[in-house]
Amino acid sequence: MDPLSLDESVVPSLTPLAGGHSGETFLAEAAGERTVVRIYAGRGASRGPNAAEIDAAVLRLVRGLVPVPDVLEVRRADPAAGTPALLVTSYLPGVRLDEVLPTADAELADRIGRNVGGILARLAQMPMLRAGEFLDGELRIGPMPPEADDLVAWVAEHRDGLAGWTADELQGLDDLAPRAQDLLDESTRSCLVHSDFNSKNLLVDPGTGAVTGVLDWEFSHAGIPFTDLGNLLRFDRRADLADAVVSTYLDRVVDAPEDLLDRARAADLFALVDLASRRGENPVTEGANDLLLRMARTGDLHAWS
Repeated sequence: MDPLSLDESVVPSLTPLAGGHSGETFLAEAAGERTVVRIYAGRGASRGPNAAEIDAAVLRLVRGLVPVPDVLEVRRADPAAGTPALLVTSYLPGVRLDEVLPTADAELADRIGRNVGGILARLAQMPMLRAGEFLDGELRIGPMPPEADDLVAWVAEHRDGLAGWTADELQGLDDLAPRAQDLLDESTRSCLVHSDFNSKNLLVDPGTGAVTGVLDWEFSHAGIPFTDLGNLLRFDRRADLADAVVSTYLDRVVDAPEDLLDRARAADLFALVDLASRRGENPVTEGANDLLLRMARTGDLHAWS
């Protein structure tokens, strides 16, 4: 199938997929076959000309270890023709975890948590030589911005986006950041990080609790091993799920620290600060702002409603 073709069997069958905010991912149906087409326009294009190749390379890297779709086609942007880059992958079965959890009983939530914890453990043990961003389809690693390794600098960089916070709330965040950074400084290695590992990007079998897909790797990079755990448990605080995820991670990751959840919350502060500084863009940025405010007011990385 040629995703750039204007053939009527392709174009009318493109249906936007729910769950994200980029509006760049579509379900394509042609000749009875389902595929997923990601069009790198807008946010995708802002990642640079190698974005589609990087995403395809990451999917190929984890294939067989993590349930991800097959890469069917990768196409670079053609500025002369005015066509964007594309990534075409297979369509995976399953239901998004955020749609399953509200009606899941304790037994199903526990099974899902153990299976998700197993996926997180595999990612945490896929070592990378150093932390950084992927530069190309060979997954060469370039440096992160200097402030991305320092929560204090990261907070300062995003302070303008926290307009509306009181002086006391800003001071609370300033006090929390160095304590969280001290936890992160104890980390001694880097691994593959999905960096958007949440219930909207996880497909599960609602009957068995098996994880059938981990989607949307556009933010993947080499980084701190427990970043994805913090991401997953940012808003999903259901105890039976969280306990199963954490216990499985601790059982399977050989160098998991005893204060794992503290470090996971600390690592997630980078994302929370970034999201809160963009409050108003979507429900996720609103939720992040509310959560970060509670942390700043209480001085507690585990603050909740």
